[in-house]
Amino acid sequence: MDAQQRIAQFQNMAQADPDNEMAHFSLGGALAQAGRHAEAAASYLRCAELVPGMSKAYQLAAESLLKAGEEDRAAELAARGYTVAVERGDVMPRDALAGLLTRLGRAIPRVAAPTPRGSGPGDVDLLAGAPRRAAAPGTPDGSFVCRRTGRPGTRLPAPPFRGRLGAWIVQNISAETWNAWIGQGTKVINELRLDLSRDEDEQTYDAHMREYLGIDDELYRRIGAGEA
Repeated sequence: MDAQQRIAQFQNMAQADPDNEMAHFSLGGALAQAGRHAEAAASYLRCAELVPGMSKAYQLAAESLLKAGEEDRAAELAARGYTVAVERGDVMPRDALAGLLTRLGRAIPRVAAPTPRGSGPGDVDLLAGAPRRAAAPGTPDGSFVCRRTGRPGTRLPAPPFRGRLGAWIVQNISAETWNAWIGQGTKVINELRLDLSRDEDEQTYDAHMREYLGIDDELYRRIGAGEA
């Protein structure tokens, strides 16, 4: 599937369900890959409007604006996203936004210590956009960090499918993120009317899954070659 087809698919998903934050997030990714950075930033910002705690959306919006030559807006969003990331304990977006501000020669905001996870109704899950529930006994203890979210999570009990990609997922993606993808994947199937018995539809579904899990083309190649 070429870049324009992917953009059109995500645009259709976003138009069919304007409140689907991951449709806008995925559209942002497709636009960024096509070099349409200002449009990508707008899509990522729509995610942040729908889910104010989505610090990753602020990070990618700021990076896209910087590539579009809008340094001041990029710095403004980076500072806002950094504050959100620190308050929520989003380690990877926090560090990426701090690095962006440093490169721009801007001050890194001073932010109070994060609130404990699962402390109240405003605690929003980064990917699913739903209130985060307190961990059950024996689940996330901080020893396993999801590569997609940068947060402690629960390790999957087994690979979700065979092969190197399934093995990579069990080593790098938390059960919480994987379960959030299952919900989003159902939307993909329904909104794109996919028939997974058809090879082309299965490939479309797999491409959306990789997009959601943060597996770009280069990382996918490395996984397939056993390099990641």
